[in-house]
Amino acid sequence: MVVAAVALGAFAAAAAGQTLKSGASPNGDITPLSNSEGASAAFGVGGDTSAAAPEVLTVAQVSDAGVEARKLTQSAQLIANRTAKLQQDAAEQAERERVKYVRPADGVYTSGFGARWGTTHFGVDIAGKFGSPIRAVTDGVVIEAGSASGFGLWVRIQHADGTVSVYGHMDSITTREGAKVKAGDQIARMGNRGQSTGTHLHFEIWDSSGRKMNPGPWLSQRGIKL
Repeated sequence: MVVAAVALGAFAAAAAGQTLKSGASPNGDITPLSNSEGASAAFGVGGDTSAAAPEVLTVAQVSDAGVEARKLTQSAQLIANRTAKLQQDAAEQAERERVKYVRPADGVYTSGFGARWGTTHFGVDIAGKFGSPIRAVTDGVVIEAGSASGFGLWVRIQHADGTVSVYGHMDSITTREGAKVKAGDQIARMGNRGQSTGTHLHFEIWDSSGRKMNPGPWLSQRGIKL
C-alpha cells in the first residue's frame, strides 16, 4: 500500500512537469514565464526601472556672502546710530537740567558792595572755612590765574556775554589760565592772602566794558542768594 502511494506521487509529479514543459494547460489559460526578468516582474520585484525616473528634490538657494555681510554692516550701523542718538539726547537733557549759576563759596556773607573805610569796596565778601572750595559762578574761560596786588592771589573768568567774575584772597589756585570751566567747578581754595583781615572770598563782577558792578543784584537775578 505504501509502495502504491509513492508510485502515485511520482506519477503526479511527472505529469505536472510535462504540463509546464508543454507551455499550456489542458484548459489553455496558463502561460509559462519566459525568463527570470518576467518572473521578477510578476512577483513585483526587480525588473526594469527606466520607466520611473527618481524624484529631484529642490535645493535651497545659497545667499551671496557679500550681500549677507552688507546686511550685517547696515544693521550694526543702524544700532550704532540709534545708540549715538540716545546718548546725544541724554546729554542734551542733562545740559538743560544742569545748574547754570552757583554761589561762589560756602560761608557767611560779611560785606557788601560800596563805600567802606573811606574807600570803595567793589565786591562782596563771604567768610568761610580755610581751604574750603571756591567755585566758578557760571560757565566761562579762565583769563587770569595768579598773583595780583591787594588780592594776594586771584582768578578771573570771562563768560559768554563778556562779563568777568573775579575771585580774590584765596590760599591756592586749582585751575589755570585758558581752562574752560562750568558752573560749580572748583577753581581755588579759600584763604587769607593779600590785604585781608580774615579767611574769606572777595568776589567781584565786571561788565564787558570793565566796569565793576554790584555782585549782589547780579547774583539775585540769577537765583543766587548771599
